[in-house]
Amino acid sequence: MSTHAIAPVQALLHQAASLLVYQAVLSDTPGQAFLALLQAIRHAERNAAAENTECLHAYGGWFSALADGKQSWQDHLLTQVLHADNPFTQQAQRTALSDVSPALVAAARHDLQVLQQIYAFSSQHLSQLVKVAAHLKAAPVVWSYEEAANLDWLRSTFHSAPDWGTGLEPLAAHYRKQGVGLFAQYKALQWQSGRLVGISSPDRVQVTDLVGYESQKEALLKNTTFLLKGYPALHVLLYGSRGSGKSSLVKGLLHRYGDDGLRLIEVAKAELTDLPAIVEPLRNLPQKFIIFVDDLSFEEDEDAYKALKVVLEGNLTARSQNVVVYATSNRRHLIREFFGDRPRPSDGDEVHAWDTVQEKLSFSDRFGLTLTFEPADQKTYLQIIHHLAKQAGIQLDSEALEFQALQWATRHNGRSGRSARQFIDFLSADLAGVGNGEGDAK
Repeated sequence: MSTHAIAPVQALLHQAASLLVYQAVLSDTPGQAFLALLQAIRHAERNAAAENTECLHAYGGWFSALADGKQSWQDHLLTQVLHADNPFTQQAQRTALSDVSPALVAAARHDLQVLQQIYAFSSQHLSQLVKVAAHLKAAPVVWSYEEAANLDWLRSTFHSAPDWGTGLEPLAAHYRKQGVGLFAQYKALQWQSGRLVGISSPDRVQVTDLVGYESQKEALLKNTTFLLKGYPALHVLLYGSRGSGKSSLVKGLLHRYGDDGLRLIEVAKAELTDLPAIVEPLRNLPQKFIIFVDDLSFEEDEDAYKALKVVLEGNLTARSQNVVVYATSNRRHLIREFFGDRPRPSDGDEVHAWDTVQEKLSFSDRFGLTLTFEPADQKTYLQIIHHLAKQAGIQLDSEALEFQALQWATRHNGRSGRSARQFIDFLSADLAGVGNGEGDAK
């Protein structure tokens, strides 16, 4: 392989090594496979047969890595830039670009100029280099993938800029709105074993999918808007019958407001003792966070109860204005109370036992907003049925639909949004002829 052909590869490797703050852009599997491929192409100038085979293996590894990610090489680089978590992006998300350390700004501009040259090194170009390096008669298959629409704004910004370093301002504005690292990559997350884990496929339920409970929906949307606008928002307890859509309503907020900087963090009851550790790092971030606790209730003297109480009421540290707790429960009084808890005059009893009882009963009052979800009556249940049937494209006589829906509720889980969804899912499959077209929606 000629020195003239290998010179751009050597220069690109040198430039990649010079990255100052955006090194992590090339630290994942596709990035490392790209660097390994460049190294293999550079080694191929020695014309050793084994090294030519190494070049083919390296190309295959890079091709497979991109195929696994379902992105083009250019889109992968842009996505890595948007999700980058480094000293520059961390400062840029918290403050105006003019207030970021000048050294970090200079480093970011340098790195973007380097990444621009890597971006220009197309899959077609790499395929041709491998053809020459491995003495192939035909170039290897070129990896390509449809461009992602969500990257159009950045793609157009950089395409119109002869120097990517001049595109730093819109990039910094993106970091301020959408965050960096995990919070840029994921809108929904879970706390698992002491760390946040992104949810790549969150529930796609929409707020508009939920029928009934309009006043509760309106109150929750209004409170969430307060949070997003930077006003004090209330912690919310969604209390009521099972299957009424409490959890779905909270999840639906993410799809309405996720692009506005809302993030949903689900915390299991068993992990509630970690709440202070979860909330504190979120305090100074520009995004707004809902801590979502599903099916909440406590036994007496649980540490989780005490941890949640600290987050709801605060301690010596001021409450985080960008974090609220939204919890669902089937119990109005979240801490179980027994008749044995009622004070009786006895030497072994607590002197001020009624204070303890009131402490238990008043815990739910620490949520500033309590939304009650009563069981669906027949009218509401049938409204939900018709709404879901329309969404599912079910063409069935209204009277027949309602008759079967009421039979379903009687024989299964009663009248609720969950029961309605289960009926519509079953009916859709039944009408499509699944199971040899036999049976009906009973």
